[in-house]
Amino acid sequence: MSDYAIPHFHNQPGLPKIRVGAKEFMCIGALPPFDHPHVYIDMGSDNEAICPYCSTHYVYDQSLHGHADPAECEVVSQAA
Repeated sequence: MSDYAIPHFHNQPGLPKIRVGAKEFMCIGALPPFDHPHVYIDMGSDNEAICPYCSTHYVYDQSLHGHADPAECEVVSQAA
């Protein structure tokens, strides 16, 4: 996972759907420098959500435990 308190995910590959193991997270769209403003998404009682900025479709999967499938869609902090 990353060093962020709230997981951050992106859709650099342009996938139609990304499975995530968190119901509260940030969508950044694509990787910097092409990211969009970081959007906080809270699925609440739902199991899916669409980013209002980039329209990425996120689907909750509890078995991922805070990670993403595909894993390349997780934003990993560069802090040492």
